[in-house]
Amino acid sequence: MNSPDKIWTAGLVIVGDEILSGRTHDKNIAQVASWLQVQGIRLAEVRIVADDQDAIIEAVNALRKANDYLFTTGGIGPTHDDITVDAVAAALGVPVIIHEDARALLERYYADKGGLNEGRLRMARVPQGSELIPNRMSGAPGIRRGNVILMAGVPHITAGMLDALTGELEGGATLLTETVGCWTAESEVAGLLRETEQAHENCQIGSYPFFRDGKVGANFVIRSTSADDLQSCVDTLCDGLATNGYDFTPGGI
Repeated sequence: MNSPDKIWTAGLVIVGDEILSGRTHDKNIAQVASWLQVQGIRLAEVRIVADDQDAIIEAVNALRKANDYLFTTGGIGPTHDDITVDAVAAALGVPVIIHEDARALLERYYADKGGLNEGRLRMARVPQGSELIPNRMSGAPGIRRGNVILMAGVPHITAGMLDALTGELEGGATLLTETVGCWTAESEVAGLLRETEQAHENCQIGSYPFFRDGKVGANFVIRSTSADDLQSCVDTLCDGLATNGYDFTPGGI
């Protein structure tokens, strides 16, 4: 399901007043980004929005038009402020319906937990035309409508939904990475980094400085979809560092 010549991208909308207030620390950006990278899809943009329908609609429409996929986390639970389904349906121009398979899943899950009440039934609501994403952690499924994917906000439940989607999305070649560490200020080798990247058009080099043990250093992360190009870029960078008298550490510091 991979198309190596195309760079596939995704946007992520994180929904929740609790994230913006600081009461909850988001953990989903990192795990969604890491999972997407393995699928050959690059996370291009993230927006964090409040539990406000207009704000969610605006973010969903902007990011889904700019990317191949749109993911959301949060706002698909049983309470009145869980409005992601309504907002996404409005953005897509379709009504919200009760998905009968979701209703059946919830009825089974809550059979020995007090039954399916009005709040719990809210978790069976989907934009018309949606499929369900299995959720092994609790009864409520995720939702997929084409390239728009709605997931829970609780990180371990999000992880389970991502696992269920593994291999289901079309993407490009997996992005490979190598790291080279060096005890030097990144400004000292900025020219070398630029020249090395320019000489390897299929590679990107990111520079990540740090201060440790009273010394300044940086880790250089080289990325490419080609193993051969990646190795060539790493070799060129290491040769350049050595030629200019800098000690380096393969794998990073």
